[in-house]
Amino acid sequence: MGADSARPSTPRVEPAPADHSAGPDIKEDASDEVLRVEVAFALPHKQRLVALRVAKGTTASEALALADLPSLFPELPVETFSEASLGIFGKALKEPSRQILRDGDRVEVYRPLKIDPKAARAERAARSRSSS
Repeated sequence: MGADSARPSTPRVEPAPADHSAGPDIKEDASDEVLRVEVAFALPHKQRLVALRVAKGTTASEALALADLPSLFPELPVETFSEASLGIFGKALKEPSRQILRDGDRVEVYRPLKIDPKAARAERAARSRSSS
C-alpha cells in the first residue's frame, strides 16, 4: 500500500460540454495570437459554457458580448447580462472592461442575489423566534 492509498478519494467534477453554437468568433486576425477562452453562465436548471477563440487583447466584457448569452437564455432580460458582475475562475473582477484575458481563462457571469444573505439570516431568525 502506497501513501496515495490512504488518501480519501475526492469526487470528480466534469465540466459541462462547451456550447459551440453561439455564433462566429470575432476579433480574430491572421496577425493576432488566438486565445481559447470560455464564458460560463448558470441558472439552477440550465447551464451554458460557451467556448470562444478570441484575439490577444480581448477583455472579459468583450468575451461576454461575443458569447451572446441573451440568445441562449431568451427567458431572461438582456440587462441580466449587461449589468452582471464578472469573474475569472471564481475571482470577481472590479473592472471587466479592462481585464485582458489569457489563454484558457473562463469568464464567469454572476447573477445578482435575490436577497442579501445577512437580511435572509435575520428574517429566518425572526421567523424562528416567532414560531417558538
